[in-house]
Amino acid sequence: MSEMNIVDAVNDALHLEMEKDEDVMILGEDVGENEGVFRVTEGLLEKFGEERVRDTPLAESGIVGVSIGLGLYGMKPVAEIQFMGFMWPALDQLSSHASRYRNRSQGQLNVPMVLRAPYGGGVKALEHHSESFESVLAHIPGLKVVIPSTPKDAKGLMISSIRDPDPVVFLEPKKLYRAFKQDVPDGELVEEIGEARVVKEGEDITLVGWGAMVPKMVKAADHAAKENISVEVVDLRTIYPYDEETVHDSIRKTGRLLVVQEAHRTGGFASEIIARAADKELLSLKAPPKRSTGFDVPFPLYKMEDWAIPDVDRIVKKIRRLIEW
Repeated sequence: MSEMNIVDAVNDALHLEMEKDEDVMILGEDVGENEGVFRVTEGLLEKFGEERVRDTPLAESGIVGVSIGLGLYGMKPVAEIQFMGFMWPALDQLSSHASRYRNRSQGQLNVPMVLRAPYGGGVKALEHHSESFESVLAHIPGLKVVIPSTPKDAKGLMISSIRDPDPVVFLEPKKLYRAFKQDVPDGELVEEIGEARVVKEGEDITLVGWGAMVPKMVKAADHAAKENISVEVVDLRTIYPYDEETVHDSIRKTGRLLVVQEAHRTGGFASEIIARAADKELLSLKAPPKRSTGFDVPFPLYKMEDWAIPDVDRIVKKIRRLIEW
């Protein structure tokens, strides 16, 4: 066991997979000499050389386009987009090509690539540096969308993503990059893509979320416990594929559902979770499912940032309303 934060864990996973498989390579802006904006790729250039750790021009569509070609020809590229907000120019490549090759070729071709990007707010960043549009990516058939919230999950899910035969978008909540450490197994660690994790068991209400919202949900559950409200917390870890079974098992136990997302309210993945719950678990629900989300405005700067993101107080108020309904 080693004590790691999320940056350490992703870095460890990259080291292990590059040692294990010479087809794994890293590319992106400043991933080599500068070792990444958040130092996630620290030490990789020195250890594996510039043939396998490539600094690229500032061209997101080019980074993803080249990665698709590399994947088609047998490499396993792990590409970085410096911030999720810069991913828009690459969406054409992701949607029109990366996600479609298996279907387009009737199973003869696949694109084993990982696209990494820090996402979300909470670090007082500039405009376009705090975006959370993961629901857009989950809407593209053929892409997997992975969002860890702990160092252990970050390592295990990164290794699984690199080994996956299809394209994976791996979103790293930068608010949690160095927020805490935990014991992470040394050596190989594999976490299944598409499996949610019950972080905390409870009886009265289910909280579902992902990424930087998970620690806030746990704190909200602890606050609610002081009012004798038993909260079950579910960390999705992967929003596509979505682990409906784990969420619905929890709903059937508690009868209440609150989904917490950092992203804008309209069209967020919380809506999909609630729609499926209403469709399949209506008779299990004791109250209408609710959301605690960001607002339908561009992500604000500096002074207003904390207001834009669901906090523990907002989550606890929603919990109370559902219990009292």
